[in-house]
This record gives sequence, structure tokens and C-alpha cells, in this order.
Amino acid sequence: MRLLTGTLVALLLLLQYPLWIADDGFRAIWRLDDAIEEQSEENARLEARNQALGAEVDDLKKGVAAAEEIARSELGMIGPNETLYLVADPEPEAGPTIEVP
Repeated sequence: MRLLTGTLVALLLLLQYPLWIADDGFRAIWRLDDAIEEQSEENARLEARNQALGAEVDDLKKGVAAAEEIARSELGMIGPNETLYLVADPEPEAGPTIEVP
């Protein structure tokens, strides 16, 4: 009877090895679940980016306000009858000045 029990336990352990320890068992499933979760997060991020880009494309197609805003901010466009005032910071002095009496 002991031999039969020992054989059955050994057989059970041999059958459980591929399921728990081998690379194509539960470990592979857990790795795939992690990869699916990461890919889902990446897809959601890219979907949000695509929606923002689609909205920008629609704005550019429908009117000139969006294109004018981009031209003003990135290219320094000045419209007709506008005056550009450029305010620059003063240059720092070269060094301390010494006054001679």
C-alpha cells in the first residue's frame, strides 16, 4: 500500500511540475497577463494622443484661428495693423565698477 501511495504522490508531483514550475505553465500566463496590462495602458495613452491630434486637425481644417495661433506662438507672426514690441532684459554688467575719488 505504501508503494502505491508513494507512486501516486510521485506521479502527482511529476504532473504538477509543468503546470507550476515550467516556463510554459502558470508563469507564462502571469507574464502574458502583465504584458496585456502594459499594452492596454499604452493603447489608452496612444488613443488619448490620437484624439487630441484629431481635434487639432479638425480645428486646422475648419478655420484659420488655430493656424494663426500656431503661427503667432511658434513662428512669431504679426498680423496686419499690429505693432510688435519686444521687451528685452538689460544685459548684466561686466563686473563691479570702482569709483576713483
